[in-house]
Amino acid sequence: MSNPNRLIKEKSPYLLQHAANPVDWYAWSLEAFEKAKKENKPVFLSIGYSTCHWCHVMERESFEDDHIADILNEHFVCIKVDREERPDIDHIYMSFVTAMTGSGGWPLSVFLTPDKKPFFGGTYFPPEAKWGSPSFEQVLLSVSGNWRSQPEKILQSSEEMMQALLLREEARDNNASSIDEKIFSVAYRQLSAMFDPVFGGFGQSPKFPMGHNLSFLLRFWKKTKQPEILKIVEKTLKEISKGGICDHLGGGFHRYSTDRQWQVPHFEKMLYDQAILAKAYLETYQATKNSDYAIVAREIFDYVLRDMQYSQGGFFCAEDADSVAPEQASLLQQGDRHPEKKEGAYYLWGFNEIEDALGVRDSEIFYYHYNFRLEGNADHDPHGEFIGKNILYVAKTVEATAQHFKKSMEEIEEVLKRSKEKLLFLRTKRPRPHLDDKILTDWNGLMISALSFGAIVLNEPKYQKGAEDAAQFILSRLVREDGTLWHRFRDGEAAIAGHLTDYAFFINGLLDLYETTFKTAYLKEAVKFAETMMCLFWDEKNGGFFLSAADAKDIILRSKEVYDGALPSGNSVAALVFVRLARFFPDSHWEKNAQQVFSAFSDEISHQPAGYAQMLTALDFALGPSCEIVVVAENRSEQTRQILREVYACFIPNKIIILRVLNEKEEQELIELVPFIKEQGLVSGQPTIYVCRNHACQRPVTSPESLKALLDVEI
Repeated sequence: MSNPNRLIKEKSPYLLQHAANPVDWYAWSLEAFEKAKKENKPVFLSIGYSTCHWCHVMERESFEDDHIADILNEHFVCIKVDREERPDIDHIYMSFVTAMTGSGGWPLSVFLTPDKKPFFGGTYFPPEAKWGSPSFEQVLLSVSGNWRSQPEKILQSSEEMMQALLLREEARDNNASSIDEKIFSVAYRQLSAMFDPVFGGFGQSPKFPMGHNLSFLLRFWKKTKQPEILKIVEKTLKEISKGGICDHLGGGFHRYSTDRQWQVPHFEKMLYDQAILAKAYLETYQATKNSDYAIVAREIFDYVLRDMQYSQGGFFCAEDADSVAPEQASLLQQGDRHPEKKEGAYYLWGFNEIEDALGVRDSEIFYYHYNFRLEGNADHDPHGEFIGKNILYVAKTVEATAQHFKKSMEEIEEVLKRSKEKLLFLRTKRPRPHLDDKILTDWNGLMISALSFGAIVLNEPKYQKGAEDAAQFILSRLVREDGTLWHRFRDGEAAIAGHLTDYAFFINGLLDLYETTFKTAYLKEAVKFAETMMCLFWDEKNGGFFLSAADAKDIILRSKEVYDGALPSGNSVAALVFVRLARFFPDSHWEKNAQQVFSAFSDEISHQPAGYAQMLTALDFALGPSCEIVVVAENRSEQTRQILREVYACFIPNKIIILRVLNEKEEQELIELVPFIKEQGLVSGQPTIYVCRNHACQRPVTSPESLKALLDVEI
């Protein structure tokens, strides 16, 4: 790399991707803003992430262009921010751009005064004027010209923008009201109105899986017993597992579908999507006993453990959508470090590749099942990227394929199984997409939660090990000396003070890990971090949590986030954490804290409850019915494990479960932590289960069969 800019010293993969740009980039720093003040220049702030397709496009078109770089370097101080490292910065300026333009996304392009106040912005700007958008050069010259000719007007505008952002936060805080279970019906009506009955999911295109919407709907179905609610969940999960958004060879899901049918995905893979969707599939498996959902969850977990796990524990962020096409792999071997990358190149197949790999007989079956065509099968291809290429999506069922070829379903399944194994092996020989190998505390918290849940629902020890390895990595490498969390680990360095999501997601993961391993240490750590979260982020005046800690010095305001988008909000998961802790510790302050979170955002949630599915999941737990299950046993025998499996065979979302093992060295520590279990002992020397619901306890039972009968009746 010749003449790298100062981003070469950063750890973020996204910032390092721009270290060879001719743009004189700064990371977000005091140095950059002091330079802007000294030279009286506006700041150009570019926010994105390393697996963002349109971020790559704008880099190729503009940031690698010497002419554009000259304009940027002459008229602006240029700052790059990785949104995954600094979600607090991203949230502030995304709120501004969304308010100004009506939409947002990445790359996020914002122009600031030297004191960090925004005055103009957008997302992707093309190199030439098109789609009703000015060219990037036109935008830069216009902004720099206005900065020179009418600076007072720009400064006044930035001040007005800041006041609008502050008023938005204050308006939220001043409109607290109460919400009750009626809001669940409103949210359901809104989601069902958006539901696509033909292809599943919500809306037309682009379509995101939105796993927490499905988890909320499962809870509402549990409450109401209305079969049409479950049909929405099952239709969506079945359709996405058939579609091109699902990686049928390697497991896991791509980020979203560009079309209504889920056939043509945006090919990046995010860790958080895997975690959220795995949990939705597992819960639906519990609710329906349909093993197809368990298979999909296993495929997600196996992908994550194979391709996304750090050798020392913890999970990487994401895999890119773009990669070098297989036919250009030789350029890499010849030392070309920058061959052209294309969307989905790692995942796409030419028609003749399949016959070469599988032979005539098996390839015919494969073509039919996955609708492979010589000209390519991407019917939705607005940019002409997939001509002559095929995306794996299930076009015909196994049964229909068997009938077409006059074979048994078992024969077809065997052909498809060995075909996928061959193609997966061939795919591993291709140039892989870029891996963003940051380890983020919050995203790892989501995966710890999902793997812990999967370990006990699927009776799979390797998933428990994956969850424990990740938790231990965070506890050993991402906890500071003062007991607070770091946000990011990469290349041997832990850095960036933890955000609200780091605490909320990790605490929730620790609680799930406790309810899988029943190791008291995880419950203790969850309580400790919850107390720390309250100290660092809680708004004493209005309730709810700020995204940034009280000592955050480098941002213009502390904002709050409650909307549950691709990721659930920190406030939503914090509310769930409080409700869960309140069930473990009935006489504690956690219940009150949860109610304060619900109250703080009640007005906002009431306006469009379908946008707050994770918060409604927490509220559902708070309103109940919920239950506490205590298992008392002499040891962790097979009989004890069978009892626990019986509990997790049922869909009981609003529960906590505690295992007290008599004479275990942790027993006294657990009793001191959770005193109400002290009087609950064995009955007739057998492992004994106590089920309490709505503060009333049932007669204890002593066998998996009697527990099943009790759960079927009571829960």
